[in-house]
Amino acid sequence: MVLKSAIVGNLKEVLDQHNPFVQTYRTIRDTIVQQPGHSNLKLRILGKRGRDGRRYNLPSASEVAALIVGDFDAADFERDIVVETQSGLLQRVSVYEPAYLPLQYPLLFPRGEDGFRKDIPFNEEHDPDSTKREFISQKEWTAYRIQQRGVDQSTILFSKRLLQQFLVDTFSIVESSRLQYIRLHQKELRAEMYKGLTEAILRGETDPSRCGKRIVLPATFVGGARYMIQNYQDAMAICGWAGYPDLFITFTCNHKWQELVDFLKTYHLKPEDRPDLVTRLFKIKLNHLIKEIKKGDIFGKVKSGNE
Repeated sequence: MVLKSAIVGNLKEVLDQHNPFVQTYRTIRDTIVQQPGHSNLKLRILGKRGRDGRRYNLPSASEVAALIVGDFDAADFERDIVVETQSGLLQRVSVYEPAYLPLQYPLLFPRGEDGFRKDIPFNEEHDPDSTKREFISQKEWTAYRIQQRGVDQSTILFSKRLLQQFLVDTFSIVESSRLQYIRLHQKELRAEMYKGLTEAILRGETDPSRCGKRIVLPATFVGGARYMIQNYQDAMAICGWAGYPDLFITFTCNHKWQELVDFLKTYHLKPEDRPDLVTRLFKIKLNHLIKEIKKGDIFGKVKSGNE
């Protein structure tokens, strides 16, 4: 892959002018170059904001970052990202820090817009029947950002391979958040029913050193052991009541579907450049096929089924 110097130069100029994180890092770099003796120079990205920086209220450099010479106070827990000139240790970056995504993907957030934050209000008017809650989730925020709209051309959706990396990264964040919730709410999930010394003795584990804290994944966690067992038992119950199925039908995705080809041709993209669009179209066609099989007369009357 050959990089064009003109394109790289234009991107650098845009980031230097509009991205507050880039401007701050440039300041750090210039200071280090001009004063090489300051080896204790550090940059701190503030974890809390004085005001909301989501829409029509972009963060400024003075609000996002602060330059501190010297060491930090041990009682200061407001930082999430720490960059040092020389350090042999890894610094942990919180995924809930609003600056995480713009720092990870500066080309997708060229103006340093905030990523996901925990305090984005949930609008109950669009879903009045939902459970009462105050804020939206990481999954809902990601689903909103990867929707294409006519009035707002998203940079994320047209970044090709960078979009794939963004989707994988955000999916891992959502999955880890679910696992963390399950880990911290074992009592609410009634995990004590599945663990304890009695269960360990029944398994033949008589050595206390081998008995640790067990984290139980509930049946609602997609892909977990109890999720697979529950689906298997449901399928076997249907077979026991209605008999074995007559047909085994598979449905695959075709990247040359006319609707997909026509849309991607408009933006000069390939199917792998828009995996979100491919999966949505596949889901629409799959639902239509299931509807035709269950309510239509393609294979006759359906006695029972489980989606």
